[in-house]
Amino acid sequence: MSPSTMSSSDSSPPSVTQPGGSDAISVVLADDHQVVRSGLRVLLESDGRFDVVGEAGDVAGTVRTVCAARPRVLVLDLNMGGESSLDAIPQLRVDVPETQIVVLTMQENPAFAQAALRAGAVGYVLKDAADSELMAAVVLAAQGRTYLNPELGARLAAQPAEHDARPDNLSPREVEVLKLIALGHTNGEIAASLFLSVRTVESHRAHIQQKVGLTTRAELVSYARDRGLLD
Repeated sequence: MSPSTMSSSDSSPPSVTQPGGSDAISVVLADDHQVVRSGLRVLLESDGRFDVVGEAGDVAGTVRTVCAARPRVLVLDLNMGGESSLDAIPQLRVDVPETQIVVLTMQENPAFAQAALRAGAVGYVLKDAADSELMAAVVLAAQGRTYLNPELGARLAAQPAEHDARPDNLSPREVEVLKLIALGHTNGEIAASLFLSVRTVESHRAHIQQKVGLTTRAELVSYARDRGLLD
């Protein structure tokens, strides 16, 4: 797909079609640019291995479409209409665990790839390499295997190891949510502060409780304080 196909946008509502009933890999495309979705659909459907069963142009529409279509693979843009879709990945993995997620983005920073994979994506493809990499990434994702853009993989491998001070493998966003919980904020206040939906905050809170093995607010406050998160 050439760069010229990445320029137009639309706000059309998400659409879902019924799978064709074949052994093809069912795919939902999520990107806020209609022309990009059209190009991706042509790319995938030119190969008999894929069946595009839905499209969406924003984060909320993506969640609705994936929950309705339940595809084997979601191809997901990281930023749609100025809203990050990164925070939707953990919730999608909970709501539709049979759907694997391949991120397709312009973001070349390895940190974004790390964040996407930690959130639950199994693939990370750059848009300027979609022609050569996307189909391979979707096939691997359908098998539950990981695909990372080779250039980004090399850059990640070359980075020196850093000490991860985050306790119990909490994500950076989960640490933010935990701090605000410990400071007494409600889910609604946390959502407003971090520009998230209340449902996303609830999902983060559930993941935090699962990872640290605690349930009450008092326990979470003590946990955060003991680990210096409130310093």
